[in-house]
Amino acid sequence: MKLLAAIGVLLFVSVPAHAQAAKACEELKDEITKKLDAKGAKGYTLEIVAKDQDAEGKVVGTCDGGTKKIVYTKPSAPAATPAKESPKP
Repeated sequence: MKLLAAIGVLLFVSVPAHAQAAKACEELKDEITKKLDAKGAKGYTLEIVAKDQDAEGKVVGTCDGGTKKIVYTKPSAPAATPAKESPKP
């Protein structure tokens, strides 16, 4: 009986991930964009790439049946300029 309950839980948990992977990429990208904008995120990019393609950034979703992924990148902070030392008297 515990095995049956465990299988049921696993199926329930895996449904959202499967549903997300089945979505069209542009639709999922639009949903992610709305969520990021609602949180006040600025200056980020979302890029749709092939699943096996290396990409800089964080994978925030998969789409088109798991064949593609959506990668989030944010601009890096500008490099800090070292403070000038004042001449010692």
